[in-house]
Amino acid sequence: MFKKIIVLSVLISFTMSITLASASISSTDRVRLIEMIMRLIQERKALVKSDNSNTYLVSKIVDGDTLDVNINGVITRIRLIGIDTPEVVDPRKPVECFGKEASEEMKELVLGKKVRLERDSSQDDKDKYGRLLRYLFTEDNTNINLQMILGGYAHEYTYLIPYRYQASFKKAEKEAKDNGRGLWSSDACKQEVVSSCSIKGNINSNKEKIYHLPNCPSYNQTVINTDSGEKWFCSETEAISAGWRKAGNCQ
Repeated sequence: MFKKIIVLSVLISFTMSITLASASISSTDRVRLIEMIMRLIQERKALVKSDNSNTYLVSKIVDGDTLDVNINGVITRIRLIGIDTPEVVDPRKPVECFGKEASEEMKELVLGKKVRLERDSSQDDKDKYGRLLRYLFTEDNTNINLQMILGGYAHEYTYLIPYRYQASFKKAEKEAKDNGRGLWSSDACKQEVVSSCSIKGNINSNKEKIYHLPNCPSYNQTVINTDSGEKWFCSETEAISAGWRKAGNCQ
């Protein structure tokens, strides 16, 4: 389906370029080319409408803005348009504040359920990682992208150019922020100080034990959860002895 839409888009562009550029085309042939372009455009619209009306099963939640769906037997990764949630799976970064809560909310909303995917012609079909860029709707037509922002689980995110629902997403973010929901809550990202020790022993999504000093770039955004085995250390020697290694971006 996606390939057919892309092929039609290329054919439309190619036919239009010939129609506009060639001075040797007769009036009759030019009319025929224009009619062909209109038929191709209508066919593409029909395919896009069909693509946007199908439902697919959500098989995995990667994090709050990325998930896997089963499209005709193929597990396909989807990146939601217009939102950004705190990081939980990038091995180069610590788990960010409210990232786990955003992932859990996405699981609660759609994991194991059927959803509808909607494209946006103002955005690329895929991002640089090969993920399909889509809006996500439940079978009762709830916009999940919007829902994540409204609940305070995601930031509104514009990549380069405006997108279809930008105005409503920005409005939702303001509402969530004004009402202190989710990550906008005044106590959402408070860190528990369990001792006077200042070295943060974080465990990332790959289960690697990495410690951060106060002068490390990721120190402030690293949240220590002692319930999951993370620790505070008073010295680097203590951290190393406990099995932690120094963060790679920490000098």
